[in-house]
Amino acid sequence: MPSKKVAIVQSNYIPWKGYFDLINLVDEFILFDEMQYTRRDWRNRNIIKTPAGLKWLTIPVAVKGNFSQKIKDTIISDPRWARRHWDSIVHSYSKARYFGLYREQFKELYLNCDERFLSRINYLFLSAICKILGIATTISWSENYVSVDGKTARLVSLCQQSGATTYISGPAARDYLDESLFESGRIKLQYMDYSSYPEYNQLFQPFEHSVSIIDLIFNEGPEATKYMKSFPR
Repeated sequence: MPSKKVAIVQSNYIPWKGYFDLINLVDEFILFDEMQYTRRDWRNRNIIKTPAGLKWLTIPVAVKGNFSQKIKDTIISDPRWARRHWDSIVHSYSKARYFGLYREQFKELYLNCDERFLSRINYLFLSAICKILGIATTISWSENYVSVDGKTARLVSLCQQSGATTYISGPAARDYLDESLFESGRIKLQYMDYSSYPEYNQLFQPFEHSVSIIDLIFNEGPEATKYMKSFPR
């Protein structure tokens, strides 16, 4: 059987560089948006750098009374979010070295975004940023596969259904994954290592690794992948 690497992760809004390294390391990246939406998490927000310090960009969503809703069912509550986010990005990054190179691409993404569902917005931005970085990984949805019960069992089943031979997980999952289920399912389990990223030419000191990938793109442009771990150097 040919080898195939898969990752299974909830969709995030303009996530950090480590998220895209994970996408680039696998053959199929499955968005696990059948999971419960979690508030004050990375699903609908991320961080950029500004002259005044770190700033959260948050997509407003309807959650009142819907505490058990799934990520894929989460709806935007204020369509004006896109204009506000774009204005904040222009204010913070207009002087970044490569902002002009990508300005029109991101402007179109934001100002033409009429999606109502958070998952679909995240997918649009993930796909566009992957294209900028030269990542050709297939991005799919867990809902397109048959669901089974059990946290780890569900992941193993998704791997088997997608033809995976290796599953790459985020390091935090060590605390809850039943590794024996991957072994019995003949799926090799690997964990991402997010340590030792190199610094790049970032605006507004001090340096911060955990900001959105757009910070790296606007500051390093075509050289951005040299500061990531999944690309050859």
